[in-house]
This record gives sequence, C-alpha cells and structure tokens, in this order.
Amino acid sequence: MKNKQLAESIIELVGGKENIISLVHCATRLRFALKDESKADAEAIKKQVGVITVVQSGGQFQVVIGNNVADVFSDIMALTNLSEKPATETPAGTKKGVMSKLIDLVSGIFIPALVVLVAGGIFKGIISMLQMMEVVTTNTPTYNFLNAIADAPFYYLPIILGFSAVKKFGGNPYVGMALGGALVHPSVVGMLGNAFELKTEFFSIPIELIPYPSSVFPVILAAWFYSLLERNFNKIMHDSFKKFISPLFGLIITVPLTFAAIGPVVSFLSNIVASGILYVYELNSVIASMILAGLWQVMVVFGIHWGLVPFSMNNISLKQEDFMVPILFPAVFAQVGAVLAVMLRSKDQQVRALASSSVLSGIFGVTEPAIYGVNLPLKRPFIIGCVSAMIGGGIVGYFHSVIYSFSFISIFSFLQLIPPTGIGAQFYAVLFGSIISFVIATIVTYLFGIPKDKKADDAQPAQSNEANNKVNEVKQAIVAISSPMTGKLIDLKEVNDPTFASELMGKGVAIIPTVGQAVAPDDGEVVSLFRTKHAIGFQTDSGAELLIHIGIDTVKLDGQHFQAHIEAGSKVKKGDLLVSFDIEAIKQAGFEVTTPIIITNSDSYQDIQRIFKHENIQSGEALLALSQNKE
Repeated sequence: MKNKQLAESIIELVGGKENIISLVHCATRLRFALKDESKADAEAIKKQVGVITVVQSGGQFQVVIGNNVADVFSDIMALTNLSEKPATETPAGTKKGVMSKLIDLVSGIFIPALVVLVAGGIFKGIISMLQMMEVVTTNTPTYNFLNAIADAPFYYLPIILGFSAVKKFGGNPYVGMALGGALVHPSVVGMLGNAFELKTEFFSIPIELIPYPSSVFPVILAAWFYSLLERNFNKIMHDSFKKFISPLFGLIITVPLTFAAIGPVVSFLSNIVASGILYVYELNSVIASMILAGLWQVMVVFGIHWGLVPFSMNNISLKQEDFMVPILFPAVFAQVGAVLAVMLRSKDQQVRALASSSVLSGIFGVTEPAIYGVNLPLKRPFIIGCVSAMIGGGIVGYFHSVIYSFSFISIFSFLQLIPPTGIGAQFYAVLFGSIISFVIATIVTYLFGIPKDKKADDAQPAQSNEANNKVNEVKQAIVAISSPMTGKLIDLKEVNDPTFASELMGKGVAIIPTVGQAVAPDDGEVVSLFRTKHAIGFQTDSGAELLIHIGIDTVKLDGQHFQAHIEAGSKVKKGDLLVSFDIEAIKQAGFEVTTPIIITNSDSYQDIQRIFKHENIQSGEALLALSQNKE
C-alpha cells in the first residue's frame, strides 16, 4: 500500500500519465521519458516519503527510490498501462543530444536484462569457489548442471538483448527473441564447431560465420534494422494480416543480412573498440584506473554510468574477462566507508538512522541512498570517498585485475573475481584495494568530513553551571493545527489502511466527514493537489506539512465526485475552501470517506498531540498541537 501511494504521487507530480512516454527502472531509479519535463515538479517529488532525490540527466527524468524501486515501478505500470505505449514516442519540438540519446538507448536495452545477468554472474563465482574447494570438478554431471544454470543468461544473451532491443526500438519484442535465437541456434553453432570463423554460403551469398553466443552488439543493430522493417511493413500491409506477415518478412530479410553483413561488420568494429579501450588502459593502467575509480560515483550522480555497461559486457563476450568492473569496487566501498563515518560521528538520530541503512544498502551494491541521502548533502564525505577510491583503484590497476562475468558491485561480486584455477594476486588486489579505500574514507571522513557547524553539538567547551543551563535551556514552540473538516474524530490506528494506521507516512488523526468540504487548516500554501483531487499537500506558514487524504482508495474514482477550488501553488488563508466532495456518491461507489490528516514532516517535531478531546469536531476548531524544540 505504501508503494502504491508513492506511485500515485509520482504519477501526479511528473505531470500525469498523459505526460509519460515510457518508463524503465534500474537497481535504484525510475527512469522516465517525459513529453514535457517542465510539467514535472521535481521539488515536490523529492519531498515524498520513499524518494531519495530526483536527477534530470541524459534526456531522462530520474526518480531515485532505492531498494524497493521494482515495487514502485510495478505499481506505476499497473496504474498507467504504460506497457501498451510505444517506447519510440518522443516529445514534439524537442531535440536530444548525442549523449542523451546514447544513455537513453543503453539504459532502455540493458537495464531490463541486468537482473538475470547479475544473478548468473554471482552463481558463476560460486561455482568457481566450489571448484577451488574441490567440491565439484569439471566434466561431471553435477558441474554441467550447475554451469548450465549460471551460463545460460550469458550464452543466450543475444535472445535476451534481442527482446529488450526490439522493444526499445518499438517493434514486437518476441520477434526480437526469435532473431537472437537464430544467431545461437544449434544448427548454426554446430556448423562453426570450435573454429573462430567459417566461410560458408546462403543461396550462393558468401557468409563469414562467427560465434554469436554471448555477443552484444550484433543483435542490437540487427534489432534496430528489423524494427525499421516492421514499422514500414505495417504501414503498407492490411490490418488483417500485417501482425503475422510483417514479422515473417522482417525475419527472412534480417537474419540472413545479419549473418552476411551486420554480424561480421559489427563484430569487427567491436573488436576494434575493445582493443582501443585496452590500449588506453595499458598505456598506464594505474593512472587510468585511478581516474575511473575517482569519477565513477560522479557519473552515478548524473546517471551516465550506464554508458560503460555495453563496453564491459563486450569485453567479457570477446575476451571472457573485463578489467573495468574491478576498478569500480573501491569506488563503491569508499562511499560506504564515508557514510559509516558519518553514522559514527553524527549525534543527530535521524542522520544516524539514514546513514546506518545506507551502509547496509551500500554493502549490497546500492550506493544511491548513501550518496544522495548523506554524503553528497554534506559534500566532504562524498569528495573524500571519491579521492579514497582513487587509491584503491590504482592498486587494482597495478595488478591488472579482471572479472569473469558481468556484475553490479556488491559483497557477493568478489566471487566473480575468482578464476577456475583458484585465487591469485589479482583477486587479492581488488580485495585489498577495496578495504584500503573503505578504511581511508572512514577515518578521514570521521576526522575531517563533517563541517564545523555540524560538529558544534559534539564538543562544547566547559562552561559554568549557569552558562550550561542557558545553553541547554529548551523553549517549546507550540504550533496549533486546526481541523480542515467537520465530522467524527477517530485515532489514526482505526483507519482501514495499514500505511496510514501504522503512521508510516507520519503522525496525525482521521476524520469521518459529515460535511463534504475540506478547508485550509491554517494560513499557508497548497503544495500539491492530486489530479484526482482526493489528496491535498499543504504547508502552513509555520512550517507544518500536512497531507489531507479524502477517503480510502478514492484515487480509483479518477476525480469523480470531487471539485477543487484551488490549485497547486495557491496561497490561502485559514478556513478557505480547498476541495468539496459528494459524501453519499463516494459511499455509493463503494469507498470509505474516512480522511487521514497526516503531519508528513513529523520528524521535525518533538511531540504531536491531539488536543481536541471530544468525538465530533467542527472545521476550524483546534485539532493538533505540534511541539518543536528551538535552541
């Protein structure tokens, strides 16, 4: 329920489902392509409980959620039916730069496939460890079964990428699977045998056959060409048979062309790119590694780190190993060390709680909570983490460490550094480099990473008793919040919604209205108004932030029986009418009208008390008292 309400808020605040072209997600982010980004309220989204931050980069509107991003993504897809929209639609009158197009293309194709690739990569590492321990040996039935599980995502990578690439290019993704399947079909692989290339023919057309299992770029270009054919065939064919004939003609043309030209040419270019990257790396592996490790988290901040994914995967496809991913281990664990130091150093309980959860997320490879929630706002911990990463990156580069399957960086990824021959110096270099970066970032951040104004509460000079009493004196500021409704007052725990009842969104009360009006509880501003008009975000002039959520699940009414008398950004006085609604019509539609009144910034107050002690309350009567410490 919490994720669903967050999904509803995000849909509303990005400009409604009509403003969304497409949506994908990665490990921590929702990545929107919007028709008009000016309609999205980034600041309001940042204030939503469950949102870490918002990043606008690479032609995408990125909402950083964290570990539960997949659940929020599923709820948004269910609420908007986005899967039925063409992913190739673009905003009218807008132009994307080359980098923006590249990031959008790479993220759209690779992000959906990474989950299974990472799982397969970790399992490959486990198998290597079992071989090293002599639990399993090669060429045994047990090994063959285990290897089939781990290697399937990589061997059949053209099928996986064929699906996501054709979908991204706007074609039928299942035809993309067939396209990738043709490249790795046993009859084709069997012709090649153990050779690296084979000259053959197709209807007298000469073909230079090369291995396509685990390949990356050939199927992507083939998917683009097929999608182009499909769109044009659909334009000229009759509706009654184009769904079948367009894929038929598209495959008949694309598959032979891929074997004859697209595949060999793209593979040749892929080899040149891989060799070029390796050449630059070999010029000075230490300096190159230090630069990449130091800049990696900066690239994450701007969301452009996905540009390296296809090159890393291409290295593994061509050489069965990659040198870029190991360099990133120190970059990840340095930020974890920095946020750990903040957790240990800070006296603010809220900061400590956020930092502690960020440490755990970072260990498992998700650094966005640490970066956006703690390190980047404090600035110094982020910078110290990046500099510390350079030291570990240099160690990794000096030993030319490699990884044997693609992976996100996490504690489990160390297994993927283990070759079947056993642990060696390259593995220990990554382990030692990561530990060094972690330790340096932790120590330096603890000593110097928190600005002086943040340390003022940590160490105060000795003072006289009288002075101490003055310093420690706390004056209570009481903020009174009036009722926005007339009706029956109930405790929040009685609300038939676990998200509100458990106070996950904040403390407050609930009202069962007897008059279909919601009025301003104080002088202030309407921060947000849902398109469906059932929920109002309100901020009083005194700083209290309220959510007035009229009814339970009333978002499903899509605005029926509600009438708004204000809009987002409206400045209002206490008692001004915000929204009117038809109580009986809502009940007849099968929905409760119980209205939670939530203080969404509850953490800003020492105490929140209900001061109206009777059951029935009138709008405008004093409802809640918010106690805030002021030094």
